[in-house]
Amino acid sequence: MQSICILRLSAIGDVTHVIPVVLSLQQQLPGVRITWVIGKIEAKLIGDLPGVEFIIFDKKAGRRGYAELRQTLRGRNFDALLHMQVAFRANLAAAMIPARLKVGYDKARSKDLHSLFINTRIAPAPKQHVRDCLASFLEPLGLQPAPPRWTIPLSESDHEFARTHLAEDRRNLVISPCASHTLRNWPAERYARLADHAITTHGMRVILVGSPAPFEAEYCAAIENAMKEKAHNICGKDTLKQLTALLSHADLAVAPDTGPAHIASAVGTDVLGIFAASNPHRSGPYNSLGWCVNRYPEALAKFTGKSVDEARWGAKAEFEGAMELVTVEDATAMLDEWVEAQRVTETTTAPDLV
Repeated sequence: MQSICILRLSAIGDVTHVIPVVLSLQQQLPGVRITWVIGKIEAKLIGDLPGVEFIIFDKKAGRRGYAELRQTLRGRNFDALLHMQVAFRANLAAAMIPARLKVGYDKARSKDLHSLFINTRIAPAPKQHVRDCLASFLEPLGLQPAPPRWTIPLSESDHEFARTHLAEDRRNLVISPCASHTLRNWPAERYARLADHAITTHGMRVILVGSPAPFEAEYCAAIENAMKEKAHNICGKDTLKQLTALLSHADLAVAPDTGPAHIASAVGTDVLGIFAASNPHRSGPYNSLGWCVNRYPEALAKFTGKSVDEARWGAKAEFEGAMELVTVEDATAMLDEWVEAQRVTETTTAPDLV
C-alpha cells in the first residue's frame, strides 16, 4: 500500500473520528500517501493535518462538484479507497475515485446503493460506536484497527483566543447547545437552569458557543436571557479552530449529539452529554460516555414502543418531546457528580507538603 484515499465528507463529529484512522495509517504504513476527499466546512477544522493531501468536495455544487473531483483525480490510481460514508451523494463521489480496492460498510450498515460502489467490506459488528466502526476500515488492508488517538492542529492565535475568554481562577464550562437536527436540542430554559446551577453551586464560568447561523444565535440568546446569573455568550464569534482551542482549555463541555461534543472529547475535555433522541453508546462523545445523561431508552420506548435491544442499532428517537425526557435534575446531578470526581482526583494527586 503506497497510496490511500479516504472519502468522508461530513459531518464534523464523524470527520473527527477519522483522525485516528489517519494517524494509525501513518504509523502502520510509514511513507504512505494519504488523500482525503472532504467537505468544505469540515476542512476548516482538520484540513491542515500533517502528511495528508485534502481535496475539498463542494456538496452544494451539484454536477459541477463531481466534474471537478473527476478532473482533479484524472490520471491517478489509488491502492485503496476507504469509502466511509453511505449517503448517495458520497456514493456518487466514490465513483469518481479510481482505486484497486474499495472498502465500504458491511451489508447491515449499507444503504443508498452503497454496495454498488465498493468491492470489499468491513466486518459486521453489532452495537458498535461510530468511532470504532471507522477504525475498523483498516482491517481489510491487513492492518490493525485505529486506536482512539487524536490530534487537531491549532495555532498560537487559536490558543490566545481561547485564553481571552476563559477564567483563570475558576472552572470553565462551555455549553454548545445546538445540534444540526433540532429534535436533538434540549430546551433553552433547561440549559439556563443548568448554567445557573453551575455558577451558583460550583462557581464556574459559563461560556455559550455556537455557529453564526441565526437559529443558533437565537438559541444562545434565549439561554442567556432565561438565566438569573451571567453567561459569557460568544456564539458566532469563533472559528472552528478557535472553538477547538477553547474546548481544549475548558474544564467541561455540555452538549447534545453534535460535532463540538466530539471535538471536546478528541482534545481530552470531558463532556456532559444530553441524550434522548439518539444513543450515546453509538454516537456519544467517545471518551465521556460515562458522563452522558442518557434518556434514549425511555424515548425509544415512548415513541416507538421498542427497547434498545429490539430496535435497529442506530435507530433515532427524534420526536417532538423526546429531549424533554432529560430533566434539569438529571443534568445538575451529573454535573455535581463530575465536580465531586474532580475534587477527589485533585485531592488524591496533590503533592504531599513537607
